[in-house]
This record gives sequence, structure tokens and C-alpha cells, in this order.
Amino acid sequence: MKPARDQKDKKDKNARSRHSRPLRPLSPFRPSKAAESFIPPHGGYQDLLSYQKALIVFDATLYFCNRFLDKRDRTYDQMVQAARSGKQNILEGSMASGTSKETEIKLTNVARASQEELLEDYRDFMRGRKIEEWTISHRYAVRLRQLNRIPEANYETFKKGIEHPDPAICANVIVGLIKVTCYLLDQQLRRLERDFLKEGGLRERMTRARLIYRNSNKKQFTATSPKAAPRSPPA
Repeated sequence: MKPARDQKDKKDKNARSRHSRPLRPLSPFRPSKAAESFIPPHGGYQDLLSYQKALIVFDATLYFCNRFLDKRDRTYDQMVQAARSGKQNILEGSMASGTSKETEIKLTNVARASQEELLEDYRDFMRGRKIEEWTISHRYAVRLRQLNRIPEANYETFKKGIEHPDPAICANVIVGLIKVTCYLLDQQLRRLERDFLKEGGLRERMTRARLIYRNSNKKQFTATSPKAAPRSPPA
């Protein structure tokens, strides 16, 4: 029979061996999808109907101004710049939407205001030349609405009307396109307002993502931490 001292030394050696085992490495922390995506998908302005119509309006305005206005005329620059602003601010707002809903709303509203300014310039042109604006029931206005319903309509879709020899038809077609663009931008602003009330802005999303990250990290650390080895009973 082994002496008691040898048995005690063996127990101490086993206890030290258990405590000296290498710790199991922690698995790398992977944040949840909610924590990763506080910057939502953004851009894609080319797919916005408002941008597609605004692009047609811009190209049509360039044609119109080159045809009917003197480049030295101040109205020429004003109309071209208003048409550009009505297109460009949709683009900028869409690209900024990932980090600032406020910026997206402001720029979209600037685009809407620019379209309204451009519409008034066309009405001034028509008024000065005694051209009547088409009513909603005018047969050409009805035809214009049909063309606007064509999927992926572009400048070529409306080219016959935009470049018509009669300035009354040319101006009225572009006015109709501006009205459609204004309507689409009004709808877009209302949707942006609803989305902001529902989802909040960047700071709120960042706070939610940070809380999810911290909670996930805490749970993962607790699950992967090695359990403490039991103490040896006293000899």
C-alpha cells in the first residue's frame, strides 16, 4: 500500500495538470445581420420612374431651348439649369439615402421645386405666343398619357411630339411630361415621409445595431467561455 504522502502528491499533480490545460480558443465573433446593415441599400436611382421622366424632361428642354431661345437669353440658362436640377437632385438624394434620410428628402423636394419652376417657364413661353395648354380631355393629352404608361419609356417614345414642327405641340408635350414628373415626385416624397416615421433615421438605426451587436457579443462570449475546473478536495 502506497504511503499517504505519495497519494497526496499524485492528486496535486493531477489538479495542476487540469489547470494547466490550454484554454479553448474563442470562435471569432460574427455580428448579426441586423448589426451589419444599419446602412440600408441605397442608390438605384436609374430605376426610379421620377428620375426616368426627369431625364426625358432634361433632354427635351435642351432641344426646346436650342430651337426656340437665344443662348444669350437669360431664360435659356434658367430653363436648362432648372431641368438639370430637377434630374440631378433625384440622383443625389438617392445616393445620399444610405446615411441621411433627411438629405434624401430635402434633395427630392429641391428636384420637385425645380420641376415646378421649369413648368412655369414653359407656361410663360406659351402665354407669350397665345398657345393654349391642353386640357385633360384633349385628344393629344389622352395620347400622351397612353405613352407615359409604356414601360421603360424614353426620349424616343415622345420624340415625335417633342420635335414636332408646331411649337404648340412641342411645348404641350413637354409640359405634360413635367406634370407627370411632378406627380411622381409628390408620391416619392410621401413615401419617404412614411418610411422615415416607420424606420427612423441613421442615428436610430446605428443605436439599434450597436445594441444588437453588444447583446450578441455578450451571449457568444458566455457560450464559448471555458468552465472553471472543480477544486480538489482537501487531503
